Amino acid sequence: MSWRWALARRVATLAATGGGGGAQAQRLLPTSSAAAGTGLLGQHHMPLASQIRSKVVGCRGAALVSSRWLHDAQYQVRQDGASRPQEQQDPFELVADELSLLANRLRSMVAAEVPKLASAAEYFFKVGAEGKRFRPTVLLLMASALKFPLSESTEGGVLSILADKLRTRQQNIAEITEMIHVASLLHDDVLDDADTRRGVSSLNLIMGNKLSVLAGDFLLSRACVALAALGNTEVVSLMATAVEHLVTGETMQISTSREQRRSMEYYLQKTYYKTASLISNSCKAVAILAGHTAEVSMLACEYGRNLGLAFQLIDDVLDFTGTSASLGKGSLSDIRHGIITAPMLYAIEEFPQLQEVVDRGFDNPANIEIALDYLRKSRGIERTKELAREHADRAVKAIESLPDSDDEDVLTSRRALIDITERVITRTK
Repeated sequence: MSWRWALARRVATLAATGGGGGAQAQRLLPTSSAAAGTGLLGQHHMPLASQIRSKVVGCRGAALVSSRWLHDAQYQVRQDGASRPQEQQDPFELVADELSLLANRLRSMVAAEVPKLASAAEYFFKVGAEGKRFRPTVLLLMASALKFPLSESTEGGVLSILADKLRTRQQNIAEITEMIHVASLLHDDVLDDADTRRGVSSLNLIMGNKLSVLAGDFLLSRACVALAALGNTEVVSLMATAVEHLVTGETMQISTSREQRRSMEYYLQKTYYKTASLISNSCKAVAILAGHTAEVSMLACEYGRNLGLAFQLIDDVLDFTGTSASLGKGSLSDIRHGIITAPMLYAIEEFPQLQEVVDRGFDNPANIEIALDYLRKSRGIERTKELAREHADRAVKAIESLPDSDDEDVLTSRRALIDITERVITRTK
């Protein structure tokens, strides 16, 4: 535990105990920090977590110095784990109750007056077709991993009320993110002419392309309403950017030039837009709602970014290696649609003649077989897995760089976020 953390906790304790504690706490502060705190916390529309810290510490300057020194620390999750044995818990089980609550709320949020639209909009929110709820799980764990240390003696139930209200708003981010994600799936299935999704028939196959597009639009509109209700312009901007990136990424994928198709940089940029941006900006939104500093918010953002990139890189590997039980005997969906992903890009680096095959396209099944033969002879699959591991390690580093905490719930959630990075790169479906 760093000296800054210890002093911040001492400041909080002095202020919470009364009897002149606020004055004692103020004397512990550097003059410049106290002055800066007055300016920052004097702003209107103070975030909920800032209100909580202000009540716990009992003075504006102390609230600021507590958070500033807290965020300068380097939290080492692995070192903590090494110092005492920890029972590894399933990340999804940790938030199972909240996920159930979110699922019920989502089903009510997508209700529509027109029966056909209602049926289409709730298609992937029905029990059994919900998927793993990967993104909401990550966001709920991130919210727990970023909890501030709070004094239990503060003003009775006020603290609990504020904390519960903050948690509800962070749950709202998880709901909004899931609606945006499902909307993008509905639109993608139309563009890809897909016939399955999450182990069931795709909505466009069941109800047609037009209703699928409208259902996706409807989900986006519901997400916008929920987003506006949060009343935080920075969060609104972040989530709007994520939607913009989804559209940009899909456009990049369907309109590539020959040069762009062979560019790893272009591929990674597109992958960030299509997959990583949503979870990255959502993690940052969770941190912002909690009133964290820009530095901590960026760590949350970096975790989401690298987790999302690692997730998609493994997805691209599984498109070639998936078994019949997991992906339908290696679905080869991307290459059949002419989409060149990391494994094939690495294979082209080793065998430049493969580029000629790629340029001819894959309408002819023989070209697919030639390309796969080159891929098997190359290290394309291995190098893609190595790149996924690099991004997973960066995600872990972001969690390890979060501020110190001795709160067991915080530590458990951070370990769970690290566990998720390992699950992402070792999954088989």
